Amino acid sequence: MAGRYVSVWFRHLMTDWFSLQEPERRKQPFVLTAPVHGRVMIVAANAVAEARGIHVGMALADARAVEPTLQALPERPGLARKLLHRLAEWCIRFTPVVAVDLPDGLLLDVSGCAHLWGGETPYLQAIVRKLQARQYDVQAAMADTPGRAWGVARFGRAPWVIEPQRHLDTLLTLPPEALRLEADAVARMHKLGLHQVRQFIHLPRPSLRRRFGESFLQRLGQALGHEDEVLAPVQPVEAYQERLPCLEPIVTATGIAIGLEQLLQTLCKRLQQEQKGLRAAVLKGYRVDGKVEQVSIGTHRPSNSPQHLFKLFETSLPTLEPALGIELFILEASKVEEHYDHQEKLWEGHGGLDDLRLSELIDRLSGRLGPEVIHRYMPDEHYWPERSFRRAVSLQEQPTAPWCIGHLRPVQLLAIPERVEVSALTPDHPPMLFRYKGQLHTIVRADGPERIEQEWWLQQGQHRDYYRVEDDAGRRYWLFRLGHYHEKIYQWFIHGFLA
Repeated sequence: MAGRYVSVWFRHLMTDWFSLQEPERRKQPFVLTAPVHGRVMIVAANAVAEARGIHVGMALADARAVEPTLQALPERPGLARKLLHRLAEWCIRFTPVVAVDLPDGLLLDVSGCAHLWGGETPYLQAIVRKLQARQYDVQAAMADTPGRAWGVARFGRAPWVIEPQRHLDTLLTLPPEALRLEADAVARMHKLGLHQVRQFIHLPRPSLRRRFGESFLQRLGQALGHEDEVLAPVQPVEAYQERLPCLEPIVTATGIAIGLEQLLQTLCKRLQQEQKGLRAAVLKGYRVDGKVEQVSIGTHRPSNSPQHLFKLFETSLPTLEPALGIELFILEASKVEEHYDHQEKLWEGHGGLDDLRLSELIDRLSGRLGPEVIHRYMPDEHYWPERSFRRAVSLQEQPTAPWCIGHLRPVQLLAIPERVEVSALTPDHPPMLFRYKGQLHTIVRADGPERIEQEWWLQQGQHRDYYRVEDDAGRRYWLFRLGHYHEKIYQWFIHGFLA
């Protein structure tokens, strides 16, 4: 199936943007200027100025002689690229593949999108109408190659939707500029009397290559569809994405929930067919005013259950603010993993980390309390306590090393050991008193020391002598001395709390 592409041409991109900042400029002759070889030249003009004979490339002094009331401002370098990038992101509501086409356009890959708007003509009209509502003067065309759509949008005439069977006829009547050729090639063609594509399209390719270069043949091939042209979208397209345009803007919580349910059913059906499950997803709502509302979820194991995923989204749905209404919903599965349905054994009970109900419970708790509240940890092959474990990627991950159970460890380990003041007999006696956060603790029982050396292959430093101590209130702590007593510098730290 051939692709379909839309080229959007912003006829007065820069002056339209400046007029948005001050609407009165839209009714007056207005231009943007830049210094060129010591002269102030016009680089952009609005429609009013063009109607009075002022055009790009004219000197500002000459233009003011033609129109004394002409207003002029210096251009802002780099603004066109930033502006087109923002407009491209806004156009994602029409298709996931939108590319910037400098200096004044966008290219959209709309393959398979038009039916959501009732056909290609209503689809193209919707794009133009909504951009015009944002106060931009636009012209757009749809064709089966980006090059042909580009040429028709700038040099063609209505109808702007070019049917595949008419694409060659439409191209023949266009000037050479419609092929996106370099300026010197266009000048040479006009000098030779080649003013329409029909006059040279059937000439031998070697002759055209010798006279106009390889880039000329590439542009011609792209327009005819003989050479592929890959668009670079402003946002990477997720492999697992579902879109739901709305006939009328959605403003109610019920409508948002119904839209989410439809998207989840479609996405999960596809995931189930491919034996995959999502680990992370985001729901985006594109509002009428151009803003995007979104909520995201994460799971602890791959899931393709629409009911479970809806419950995870349900907690955050009230945070979506539809304002004047949401006109497009997009559901993206940003992280997808293999998911195989395991056969359940009726004679064995459920339990452990493989129980699906456990992962769904953790997902719901994480959705309510936050993703950083519940974690699973795995043993890591290190002696240093704070490096002896790591955070697990998922509930399904299997440990690569056994837990160290030869020594008692605290149930809560501080991320960074904290300094404490200690009174102890020497040499190598356990502490008798220690002060932590301003409170004095009298130690009634102590076990130790347990020496843990530095991992010399990672870092150099002093060893630690750990003690398990209990104060007179029955609270138990894990303390250590860094270095020997006979060394000039040694310090005491608290590293954890025991049960």
